[in-house]
Order: sequence, then C-alpha cells, then structure tokens
Amino acid sequence: MKLFQAYHLLILLSLTATSTAIPTYSMTGCKDTCGNVMIPYPFGIGANCSVNQWYTVDCNSSTPYLPALNHLEVLGVNLDDQIVTVNMPKISDCQNSSSQTNSIDLGNTPFMYSKSHNKFVFEGCGNAALMDNESVLTGCSTNCRNDTLNDRTNCFGISCCQTTIPHYLTLYSINMEMSGDLDGKTCGSTFLVDDNQGSFNRSIGFVPTSLLWILEKGDVEHISCCNNLVDYKMVWDIRSVDLGNNTSIDIHKCSSTLTYIEGTPYLAYGCEYTDECSKCKNSGGSCDEDAVLDVDDVVTKRNFSCMVYTGVDIPGPPIRAIAGGSACLGVILVVSIYVLYKVIKKTKNRKRRRKFFKRNGGLLLKQREEADQSLADKPILFTSHELEKATDYFNENRVLGRGGQGTVYKGMLVDGRIVAVKKSKIVDESQLEQFINEVVILSQVNHRNVVKLLGCCLETDVPLLVSEFIPNGTLSECLHNNTNEFMISLNMRLQIAVEVAGALAYLHSATYIPIYHRDIKTSNILLDDKYRAKVSDFGTSRFISLDQTHLTTLVKGTFGYLDPEYFQSSQFTEKSDVYSFGVVLVELLTGEKPIFLTTCGEHKSLATHFMLAMEEDRVMSIFDVNVVKEGTTDNLLALANLAMRCLNLNGKARPTMKEVSMELETIRRSHVPPTVQTEFDHVLHREDFSMLNDDESMSTFMSSDDNVPLVNMHV
Repeated sequence: MKLFQAYHLLILLSLTATSTAIPTYSMTGCKDTCGNVMIPYPFGIGANCSVNQWYTVDCNSSTPYLPALNHLEVLGVNLDDQIVTVNMPKISDCQNSSSQTNSIDLGNTPFMYSKSHNKFVFEGCGNAALMDNESVLTGCSTNCRNDTLNDRTNCFGISCCQTTIPHYLTLYSINMEMSGDLDGKTCGSTFLVDDNQGSFNRSIGFVPTSLLWILEKGDVEHISCCNNLVDYKMVWDIRSVDLGNNTSIDIHKCSSTLTYIEGTPYLAYGCEYTDECSKCKNSGGSCDEDAVLDVDDVVTKRNFSCMVYTGVDIPGPPIRAIAGGSACLGVILVVSIYVLYKVIKKTKNRKRRRKFFKRNGGLLLKQREEADQSLADKPILFTSHELEKATDYFNENRVLGRGGQGTVYKGMLVDGRIVAVKKSKIVDESQLEQFINEVVILSQVNHRNVVKLLGCCLETDVPLLVSEFIPNGTLSECLHNNTNEFMISLNMRLQIAVEVAGALAYLHSATYIPIYHRDIKTSNILLDDKYRAKVSDFGTSRFISLDQTHLTTLVKGTFGYLDPEYFQSSQFTEKSDVYSFGVVLVELLTGEKPIFLTTCGEHKSLATHFMLAMEEDRVMSIFDVNVVKEGTTDNLLALANLAMRCLNLNGKARPTMKEVSMELETIRRSHVPPTVQTEFDHVLHREDFSMLNDDESMSTFMSSDDNVPLVNMHV
C-alpha cells in the first residue's frame, strides 16, 4: 500500500516538474476575473492594472465595463484573435420614412469594429444600408411579415436579413427605409453582431459586438512578450488589416508556434506551457516526443505520440486509419455545407437583384417601354458584376465628379470601351422617377453634341447609368481653372457655342417630342478629346407634348443660369433654356463665373453685370483679354447683341435656339480665316436635316435672314 502511494507521489512530482510557471492573467496585485468573465492583461480591472486607460475595466456588481467606451459591458476577451466582445446598443427606428443614424465613434480609440467576427443585421420591414462617409458599403432588404423571430437561425430575408461587412470600421452610419406592416406601422433595428455568438435574445436593445483591439507602438515597446518560457520562442507577430479605400493598419500580437499555452503572453511572467506528453502521462500512457529547433537551438515546435496501456497494445496504424477516415468524412461534410451555402447565397443574391430592379424603377421603365415601343431595344441593362469590375468596385480613385444627384466613376468594360458610370444616391420616390426620366430621354437622343447613353443597371442597391466617357472634363473647368495651361481661343469658344446651340435646337425641335434640358450650364457641357462640346446631365429634363407651350414645375436649376421669368411663374418654356444658354455665351466671352466676386468683395450676377455694361456701352471692357485680342469689334458686338437677346427678361422676345444656332454659325464663319476655315468647316449631319421640314431647302437652313420659317416651335 505504501509502495502504491509512493508511486502516485512520484507521478505528481513529475507532473509538477513539467510546468515551467503558474499561468497568470493579470498584473501582480490585480484581479483577473469580474463575475464569470476573465479579464486578461493588457486589459485590467482597475486604473493601474491595464496597459493604458483604454483597456481599463470597471467591475460593478460582478459585471465588467469599459469606462473609456461609454461604459460598454464586456462579455469576453479573446487573446488569440485580439478581440473584446461588448454589449453594443442597437440602432432603432419606428418611422415609415428614410432615416440615418451614426454608430458609436471609435475613431480616436485603439478599437475597431471587427470585419472577421461581425455581421451586419437588419430586423424589420424594408431595407437598410451600412454607410461610410456617405458611401454605401453593404445592405440588405426584407419581406414584410407579422410574425416575430426570436433567434438568428431564420435571418434570411423574412423580417430579418444579414450580410458581411467589407472591412474594419471605426465609424459607420445606418440608412433605414421602413415600410409599414399590416397595421401600417413598424419598427426596425440594425446592428453589428458577433457571428460566433449564435442565437441571442432579440427583444432586448443590446447585442454582442466584437471589437479588434490594437496595441500602440509605445505600448509594444514596454511589453515583454512572455519571456519566462526560456525553452521556447515567443515573438511579436505583425499583420495588416484592411480599412477600405486601399488603406490598412499594422497591428502587433504576441504569438508563438506553440499551441498549449495558458495565461497571458503580454506579461513577462504570465505563461505556462502544458505539452501533450504531460497530459498523456497524466492519463497513464507513455509518450514519445522530439523538438524542432531553430538556428539558436531554441525550441519552436514539439512533435509527440501517445500510447495508452489497456492490457493490449494498440498499434499505431489502425488509430491513424480511424483518424484518416474521420478526417475524410469531415472533409465531405465541410464541402457539402459549403456547396449548400453557395446555393443559398446565389439564390438570395438573385432575389436581392430582382428586388433592387423593382425598387430602382425597373417596372416603371418597362411601363415606359410598353407605352412607347421605340424604347424597347434602346436601354441596355448591364449587370452589377460588369460595372463593379469596370470601376474596380467603385474605387475612390476612379471618381470623375460628384453632384447633387450622385457620383460619376471612370470605368473600362470587358470589350475595352472607356465609360462613365453614374452612381445615384440612395433615392426617394421623386429621385427614382428622375433617374428613369434620364434613361428614357437619353435613349431617345442621337446627336453628335449630346453625351451618348450606353445603358443602365437597376439590380444594385442604387441605380447606375453608363454613358460614353468624355476625357477633357467640363467647359467650366476649362474656363475657370487657373492652373490649366491650355488657352481656349476665341475660335474654339465660338465652335463650342455653335455646338451647344445646335444640340439644344435639336432637343427643342428635332426630336419626335420636344425636350427641355432645364439645367444648361458650363459644368454640364463636357469636352471630348478634340474639345468638341457634349451636353450632359439630363436628370431634370422633361418631355413636352406637341400641344403644350410650357411646363409647370417646382423651380429647379442653378442660380446664375436660372430664367427670372421661370423663377417667378414656375412655368418653364424652351425660352428658359435660351436664357441659360445666354449666360453660357456671356461666360465664354468674359471668362467670368455666373456668380462672381467683384473687386469690392461682393457676389454679383454675371447676367446683370453684362446687361448693365451693354446699357452703358462699355461691354468690350468686360470681355476676356484674349477674346478682345483675337476678335474683331463687329463680331464681338454681334455676339454681345445675340447674348443680350437671349437674356431678355421677356421670354417671348428671346430668339429660338435654332435662330441662335444659325446666327452663331454665321459669326463663326466670318471670324475664321480662309486658311483655317476648311479645318473647322461646319458639316451638316443627319440630325441637322431632321430639324428641317420637307418644304425647307438647304438654302433656307443656311440663311441668316431673320425671316426664316420656324419649325415645331411650342411657345
């Protein structure tokens, strides 16, 4: 009996000798648990027990909190993944309209919302988008149903949806668009939740969210990476995490190739290594082991095999065969789950694309096509994958410009064509109609001086327009960019004016239904590789039936270009476009902006300034110096008189765009020297002939006589 007790004592002593240190989780004199939550260093319970104030934990009533993060409750700390899981409040809304709310800001903290652990979840009826700096990162939509779900196992689109987040975040905003249930009212909530937490109670206002914690460089320099394991190597592992927009940040982690380490590696005395041989011998088995050494003869890894005595020696091969068979079954199971996941994901994405198509006006576009068969074959529908690939997933480096209606990206299609992709903002009902209106109008337009629509995409969270890419920017940039070394000559200004006037004349009277642009300005006039003008941005344009003389709408447009008569009456006519063109013409002649700053520091209207100069007979003094040098007095005064007629406060007294186009062409021809005239000679294209009635002759079209008969005028 004594011999048996002595045998067990020897085993106990051998197991004790195997341990190199007692596992430690906190600094000396500090607690390492609060309630049932382990708080390992670099976190610590109390002000002097953590690496810095951000990692300090308060323990109140056996519940741990982070005072530096709005006293968020701590649910757990994971040293291997560098994750702290906290109870984060949901973002809720009980309105039936669109709303936007920001998350807790982690921007000035060593914490970030974890990409690898969290998923974006929306509960409610409608759709929600996760946004970063006004850019949509991800989102999902749900179908309406009155039943209540109590866990996330059924979060696949019925009253609940979820999706991954694209990268680590420090701040995000939520945009929710709620739709009423059968009672006419519903509440929705969105949140980031740790995907490893499984089911949780949805009735409460908090969810488990995991934050990546980052040790700053100063903290790393003062931490000894667990150096009490003298036989093993512990090193600082540096890895990079994605912050979006092609930016990243390096994070430091104390790690080792050893897997059986207890305690915190962020304290010099905090680790204990328990190898498998110790566990094997503790079970009454025998263990064979060998160590893998580095060049300094320091152990980096141990290989071992264990044999448990049961009266019959169990040979190694059958055990390996059983393990191999189990592994094979495991692989088959994983592959089956993966295939099922891909099928479910593909089905879900297909449903989402159909939902987006409907929401983004696909049905409205089909109704327009049914009402007008000429539209049926014109709008080309691109897939979301095509445009994501073309724009490098809407990379910020591809942005050509931003406006009130959306952002324009440069892209390249698979066939090599360079295109401009207009990504609308998250739209309400009125913006949706405006987008479809732009598609319909541009599909009807075929003119060399109007930007050509190539197609659209309606299966994304926001609608997209695809048009030809115009490389030389806007006329506004060309005129007003002081750093631009390119000097725009008078002949080029005249050429641009003729081309824009011709495009507007085409829109007003050569299309089968007249089109009013309603936002003519130099920033909506693009210049191609040969500096030819292209009229763009038809978002506010409208068709006018043949029996209408005007359009009554809410006043839309840009100050400085806005027709005063339209501003007072809300009745837009083709002469309102003429007024805006008159401002563009004055802008070309003077080089000033439509609202410019005087030498006295006052903002002044260019149109008013020009008309006053005309009345005081000093208009030549406000023209651009280069214009005065290159032009003759007669031509410049003729241009000034034409602009003055376009800016007439009485709309009926203004000329039509066709008259303006013909008069500008006459002035341009008289300006161009004979040796240069052939290079810039105006060639009539098919759309020019389409502007003429059958009884009009070529000589009538080329005439500058004021008595030229007008075609399809609707004033």
